[in-house]
Amino acid sequence: MTTLDDLPIRDDLRGLKPYGAPQLDVPVRLNTNENSYPVPEPVAEAIGKALAAELRDLNRYPDRDAVALRADLADYLGHGLTVDHLWAANGSNEIQQQLLQAFGGPGRTALGFTPAYSMHPLLALGTGTGWIPAARDADFGLTVADAVAQVRAHRPDVVFLCSPNNPTGTALDPAVVAAVLAEAPGMVVVDEAYAEFARPGTVSALAVLPGHPRLVVTRTMSKAFGFAGGRLGYLAADPAVVQAVQLVRLPYHLSALTQAAARAALAHRDALLGTVAAIMRQRDRIVAELRARGHRVADSDANFVLFEVGGDRQLRLGASDAAPRPAAVDRQLRLGASDAAPRPGAVDQATAWRTLLAAGVLVRDVGLPGWLRVTAGTPAETDAFLSAMEKLS
Repeated sequence: MTTLDDLPIRDDLRGLKPYGAPQLDVPVRLNTNENSYPVPEPVAEAIGKALAAELRDLNRYPDRDAVALRADLADYLGHGLTVDHLWAANGSNEIQQQLLQAFGGPGRTALGFTPAYSMHPLLALGTGTGWIPAARDADFGLTVADAVAQVRAHRPDVVFLCSPNNPTGTALDPAVVAAVLAEAPGMVVVDEAYAEFARPGTVSALAVLPGHPRLVVTRTMSKAFGFAGGRLGYLAADPAVVQAVQLVRLPYHLSALTQAAARAALAHRDALLGTVAAIMRQRDRIVAELRARGHRVADSDANFVLFEVGGDRQLRLGASDAAPRPAAVDRQLRLGASDAAPRPGAVDQATAWRTLLAAGVLVRDVGLPGWLRVTAGTPAETDAFLSAMEKLS
């Protein structure tokens, strides 16, 4: 049987595995930051009617520039944006891939502050863009001084900023975005996939788009809208940026069905976004309960929570789990270095992940030693998760 090693695959792809979280049939799935609430029946019916209206014309190509959809997205975002400021694609991943195709590529670099969204370096790899993993501080934060110093040192062509950040969940100080935008020589992409879940007072980078043609804000309908299966992401930027990504987009990249379904969803956005407040309450409940039990938990402006399964709590999942290490490694651990050993008393997050899975709860191991990420879902899912967490004490 032929294997990848037998094919003339690119050398930089050898030994890699496809991106993706485990898709397992378990009672409670809280590992991919989906919206746990199903699409309301009236909205599902409206989407169905919109799709049915397209069926007879499937022999024709769709609107290759998705003008009507982009107009609807501009109306949703506000901030004085028009159809010329918006672009849409199959999820925000394709949006970011197109940005790297246009502004990255061979001989160019992209920089991100890790731990952050793990697809960004993979998108860089796929587009031949050099990847620079910059660092966050020991508490996963990012200060103006640190951000500016690292951008100044590397001079990347593209900078990725995640706000709220994935996997930590915390939104960026707007001063960081402004400082990076002032320092960076190239494009600055602010990934706001979880913006609708941010705590009150959080400022979106959309507010500073005017007058900044190198700033791009990317969003998705997969999370707050509960439209993950529809695959619709989009960006807001100066019209010149939209013109740039149109140079690299595939022809007719958004199907007529995707456009119709997304427009119907946007027309019923009040119903779809009605679950956001409930999800935020469960997120805050998870944060408060885990902290009350002694876990270290990152502040979250998203629909998920990053929490430590060991460390100060001295959890006992087996004698072999506790491994002493130099104090200097603590900073590496919080920065997500792959070779960082657990702190004294900390448990291996893979062991904790398996323990939760055995209890019927699937969470995400994001590769941070001693830490796991859980999606905030329904009250019943939170009950199940918190109950399963008792098995770790």
